[in-house]
Amino acid sequence: MATEETVNAGTGATVPTSPGAAGVQSQAPGTPTTVSSVASATGGIAPGNLIETDIDTLLFRFQSEDTALMSLMLKAKKVKVNSPEVEHFMIDEQRSTLTTDSAVAASTKAQFILPLVSSDQNIPRDYHTLLVPDVDGYAADGQTVTPGKSLMLFVTGRDATTDNPIVRAVNGPKANATDAFCTTPAIPAGSKVKLLANAMYETQKEVDPDLIVPRPSIVYLQKRGMNQVVSDYFEAQKKHIPFTQSLIAEQAILNFKRAGNRTLWVGQKGKFPIKVPKLGEQMIYFTEGIRWQFKRELQHSGKWTFEKLIALAKMYFTGEDVPKTALLLSGKNLLEELQCIDFSKHPEVQISVKTNKIGWEVTSIHTVFGDIEIKREPTLDTLGLSNSGALIGEDRLVHYLYSQQHEFSDRVEGEEATRKGVVVWDGLALKGACHIWIDGEGDTANAGATTYAIWDSPEAPADDDLVEGRVYLLTADCPGISASAQNGQMWQYKGEADGWVEFTGEIVAD
Repeated sequence: MATEETVNAGTGATVPTSPGAAGVQSQAPGTPTTVSSVASATGGIAPGNLIETDIDTLLFRFQSEDTALMSLMLKAKKVKVNSPEVEHFMIDEQRSTLTTDSAVAASTKAQFILPLVSSDQNIPRDYHTLLVPDVDGYAADGQTVTPGKSLMLFVTGRDATTDNPIVRAVNGPKANATDAFCTTPAIPAGSKVKLLANAMYETQKEVDPDLIVPRPSIVYLQKRGMNQVVSDYFEAQKKHIPFTQSLIAEQAILNFKRAGNRTLWVGQKGKFPIKVPKLGEQMIYFTEGIRWQFKRELQHSGKWTFEKLIALAKMYFTGEDVPKTALLLSGKNLLEELQCIDFSKHPEVQISVKTNKIGWEVTSIHTVFGDIEIKREPTLDTLGLSNSGALIGEDRLVHYLYSQQHEFSDRVEGEEATRKGVVVWDGLALKGACHIWIDGEGDTANAGATTYAIWDSPEAPADDDLVEGRVYLLTADCPGISASAQNGQMWQYKGEADGWVEFTGEIVAD
C-alpha cells in the first residue's frame, strides 16, 4: 500500500492514514469508529481526557502584558496528562483537494483507474463523486464539450494493486449519443481533483463510515521551579529599605515568568538522563518553543504596506483551517512598521485601540477578512526577534499539565533559613495549522514548514528572491511567472525542472 500507515503495537495491524489540508497525517477514511480501530490508527495508545480547569487569576494578572505568551498559556485549554511525554494531536482539517500523479489517456473503456499521489489514494471512498476543474465535461450527448463545466467522476471501487480509486465519468465523452455510459476522458498529470459528496443508489443506506483519526506528534513537558531562601538573620534585621517577603517574592515571580516565557518561545526539544546524588538516574525533559512549531512562515522583507497587510489577513482567515480570532504578538520593530502603514487611501479601514477579551490593551485593525489584534511581546525583543511576530489563534493553544503548579515552604535542613518555592511541570503546543510566523530576521525556516513571501512585482522573482519550494502570494498580476498568474493567487516555484505551479493551499509538512 502506498499510503502512510500507523501500526498497532499490540496486534501489528495497520490502518492507512492520509494527510489533512495542512499535511498532518490525520485522515483515516472508511474506518469505523470503534475502540479497536481508533487505538490501531493512533498506535494503540488511547487518547487522554480534556479537562477544563480554573486558572490562577492572580498569577495570570501579575505582569500579564510583560509575558504575553505565558499569559496566553494560562488562559488556554488545559489538558492534564500522566506523563512528561505527551502525544499531541494537531487535529487537521479534512482534505478537499487531491492531485493526480500521472496522466490518464483517453480510451473507450467505461471505467478507469484514477492515479493519485500516494498520500491521496485512500481518501476517495466508494460512491464518492469527484470534480476535475481543469478538464471540461461534455453535454448529455457525450459529443459536445461544455467549456467551464468541469468533468465529474464517480468512484466505483479500488484497484487491488495500486490502491487507487476506480472511477467512471459522469459527464464524459460517449462513443454514441445513446450510450448509457461514458468513455474514459483524457486527464493531465498534476490535475487537481475536488472531493464532493457521495451519491447513493435508490435503495442504498450503507456507505463507508467517515472517521478522522489524528496522528500525534510527541511533546515534552518541562519541569520548572523557582526557589527563594531567606535566612532568619535577614528577616530579623532592621533594614534601610523595607524588604518585605512580598517584595522579594514579586521580583522572583517576575523573573520566573520572564525566563519561562522565553522558554515557551524558543526552547529546544530534548531529554536525557542525569545522575542524582542518593536517588540514582532520572530523566530531565526540555520542552519545544512554539517558534519551532509553526507550519506556515511568512518570509518578509521590505516595507509593510496596506496591500501586504490585507494579503496576510487573507492568508490567515481563508485557509483550510479557519480560526475565530487573530492575535499578532509582535516585536517592537515589526509593530512600528505596522503602525506606520499609510491608511489614508483606505478610509474604510477601521483602526481602534481596545481592551480585548484577555484584558490587554491592543490595536485592532478591521479588514474584510477579519479583525487582527496587535500586541507587543517584549520577550521577542529580548530574544533578538524585534522584526518578527506570531499571528496566533489564541483559541487554538493547548496547555499540557503533568503537575499542577504548587507552592511549598520548608525549613532548610541544618540551616537557620526557610526555603520557599513554586514548581510547575507543563508545556505549550499549537493546535491546528492556522498560525503564521512572520520572519523579519532572514532566519532559516523550520524543517517541514511551508514558507511564503508577498510578491508585488510583475516580474518573476530572481536571484536571492527566488527560493525553491517557497510560495509567493501575489499582490499584483505577474506575467513574469505565468500569463495566468493574477493578483491574489499563490504560486510556488518547484525548481528548474518543474518551474512554476499554482499553489492550492495545502501545506506539505514532514
